[in-house]
Amino acid sequence: MKIKDVRVTPIAIPDVPLVNLKGVHQTVFLRAIIEVETDSGLIGLGETYGAKRTLTGLERVAPTLIGLDPYNLHDLRARIESALPEGGGINAPTALADHKVVDVVYSAFEIAMLDLRGKEVSRPLYDILGGAVRKSIPFGGYLFFKFAKQDFTFGPDILGEVMTPDALVEEARGFIEEYGFKSLKVKGGVLEPDLEIETMRKLREAFPDHALRIDPMGAWTVPTAKQVVDALDGVLEYLEDPVKGMDAMAELSALIDVPLATNLVVVEFEHAIEAIRKDAVQIILSDHHYWRGATGAIHLGQLCRAADLGVGMHSNSHLGISLAAMCHVAAATPNLTFDCDTHYPWYDKEIIKGGRLTFKDGALRVPEGPGLGVELDYDALAEQHDLYKRAMVRDRDDTDEMLKYRPDFVRKVPRW
Repeated sequence: MKIKDVRVTPIAIPDVPLVNLKGVHQTVFLRAIIEVETDSGLIGLGETYGAKRTLTGLERVAPTLIGLDPYNLHDLRARIESALPEGGGINAPTALADHKVVDVVYSAFEIAMLDLRGKEVSRPLYDILGGAVRKSIPFGGYLFFKFAKQDFTFGPDILGEVMTPDALVEEARGFIEEYGFKSLKVKGGVLEPDLEIETMRKLREAFPDHALRIDPMGAWTVPTAKQVVDALDGVLEYLEDPVKGMDAMAELSALIDVPLATNLVVVEFEHAIEAIRKDAVQIILSDHHYWRGATGAIHLGQLCRAADLGVGMHSNSHLGISLAAMCHVAAATPNLTFDCDTHYPWYDKEIIKGGRLTFKDGALRVPEGPGLGVELDYDALAEQHDLYKRAMVRDRDDTDEMLKYRPDFVRKVPRW
């Protein structure tokens, strides 16, 4: 089995104005859909970021993969490194963490290679990764403060304005009723710390049995974070990236008992070693989109088990191919200790046959077909590619988008 063709299709999906420390989501988010076709007629699928740096990397690598054996992942990595010798960061200008372009591009194509291997032997991808220790994957409700949508050109709003503690509690109530989530995560760093403390307390009062987390994205200084933790004693399951940088996380870690999680300060294996040495975090959030694919994410889980660290799973704005890959990786990670994150409920579009994946009691069943267990809906793919061309958004810039809602906004990290 050899690769004979590689196709990369950029698409856009209508988004809503979800607020974070650095700004607000744009009218669409971008994804890249990958098809890798072999001389035997099989097609492997992948899905990753669609912003210009990633897209450029994918398009530069694609023709170099012709003739590759999908079982030879070392050759895949070598070809990518040769095609992208600079190997630099790929994230948009307003991102808070930067990932190596070679890692992101490798991760995207590795999923497609593993999908091919599963399809060739008619086994699900989790078997290619070592076997499933679970086939129902628990997810948490990802709660955002948000503005009421201003621009309806590409799609409707969801929930209207949610900019108070009480409004966020109602948002959570709707998510729990519709999806059955057993845990809740708040994207913090948006309101003043006292209001976010109030939000978490009200969530605890409304949902006494749910695990609660907050992710301020480095919005707080160490003293502010310490005050928040003290005020939320007994409320938090864990606190994600409250302060900016490895040293600040280590300083805070020494002052508190609440576990610290991260997807910002630990994004490569070298970072993990430093974090372990400094006791900067107790939980690492995996993500196959930049942790060197599914195999890298599995290796990260093994490292965390050896270091007695917890493992969760970070989310991004994703569709069904990505979500299926998340489920397979989660299924094959024995020490997955926390419910996974997902943005999926915030969108209503899909590009896989059969439509959107369905949550039951806050969990997803791992797709059971060969490979990823999902197939492309080419009509839906064409529709979202057309939106990509019409929307004319080529990169993510939450800060610039924020100026449409708050013209006096100035990005500042940390903010409080």
